[in-house]
Amino acid sequence: MDLSNIYNIQKNYFLRGNTLSVSFRKQQLKKLYEAINRYEDAIVDALKKDLGKSREESYMSEIGMVKSEISHMLKHVSSYAKRHYVPSPLAQFVSVSYTKAVPYGVTLIMSPWNYPFLLTLDPLVCAIASGDTAVLKPSPASPFTNQAMKKIISENFDESYITLVEGGIEEANILLEQPFDFVFFTGGSQTGKIVNMKCAEHLTPCILELGGKSPCIVDESADIDLSAKRIVFGKFLNCGQTCVAPDYVLVHRSKKDALIQALQNEIVKQYGEHPLTSDIYGKIIHPGQFERIRKMMDPDKIVYGGTCDEKACKIEPAIMDDVTWDDSVMQEEIFGPLLPVLTYDDFDEMMDTLKTKPHPLAFYLFTKNKNHIQKMDTEMIFGGGCINDTIIHLASNYLGFGGVGNSGMGKYHGKDGFDAFSHTKSIVDKKCIIDLAMRYAPYENAFYNKLIRFFMK
Repeated sequence: MDLSNIYNIQKNYFLRGNTLSVSFRKQQLKKLYEAINRYEDAIVDALKKDLGKSREESYMSEIGMVKSEISHMLKHVSSYAKRHYVPSPLAQFVSVSYTKAVPYGVTLIMSPWNYPFLLTLDPLVCAIASGDTAVLKPSPASPFTNQAMKKIISENFDESYITLVEGGIEEANILLEQPFDFVFFTGGSQTGKIVNMKCAEHLTPCILELGGKSPCIVDESADIDLSAKRIVFGKFLNCGQTCVAPDYVLVHRSKKDALIQALQNEIVKQYGEHPLTSDIYGKIIHPGQFERIRKMMDPDKIVYGGTCDEKACKIEPAIMDDVTWDDSVMQEEIFGPLLPVLTYDDFDEMMDTLKTKPHPLAFYLFTKNKNHIQKMDTEMIFGGGCINDTIIHLASNYLGFGGVGNSGMGKYHGKDGFDAFSHTKSIVDKKCIIDLAMRYAPYENAFYNKLIRFFMK
């Protein structure tokens, strides 16, 4: 397919009304679900080659989540797509008011390499349910998963409806020159800014799912062993290459030593004494990322782990102690298996410091203190998060997922995903049986003027 003409091809398909019926959307969702089932082995194999993921992790964090999103849409899309009636003001008597969600049209979905299957096909599910066509542009850094997805898409969908485009920056730039009706981007903030500027040239609405340094706070009331268990799960899943992974831990000084010991114990429990040889511990995506992460590692501050296998592109889970805000590991999102531990003495002062940082994609608080929970709820600005757990908020079809400020804009998953890929029209159906004269010029009738003030106050 000619990339410079891809928009026109899909626009013509869309304008023929092929995607508008809910029955068509459900058929396509079922087709995608069945294709994922048929190709599960190939997807698992591809994720193993790209990221070293085990079958269990691949299903839990990618394949299963896409299937869950499809199941949700199949159950709810009829309700999401129908008219939703709202009250009509008395001044608009007699009328019926309602909203109606309609597809944007031709959408572009640009996805990253860290969860290549999930972050490409999950938004595709939202596009299909909303009645859009879609051009998928995954990252070239996950070539094996891209090939598996391309096979699924090409064998089950016409390219004028859904197509997957491989390639790098050149192909991405060509696509961004096209006047897409909606763009969905997941990736880094620098690239996100470029995508946003490109969209602005066409006044194209877009959603940006970015990242940032997501804090994880452990206060003096927290259950240390349980906290460590859940932090290790969230931090080292996918070898730390998760946009909502706890980027660093802020622990009350009185609990630091106990937490570090508990973290070490949990790493051994979950990944064994030698994670680099474990079949369930992943790898860094490519040598460039491996070297970037290794440069953040200060040997003097590593108190556990950190052994590197350059040939296998693996870095052992590492805990760093005595870290300060000025250390290099705190200057950018880590996106790898390094866990810096910082301490605080006063909860309110620590939270005030976090308020000065860019808004994170995720925020985690381990506590039994209701006042601390209240402060997190009311004063902190972040995309989403958990109390006494990590990352599980993104696995719910009933919670919108997205960032704010530097960590992104817009959200998706479930109803929010349907809304993201739709435009919701507001319509008043005014009846002809009565026509109120008071709204018409020349506005000289005193009684009518009193009625207007009565109705509109």
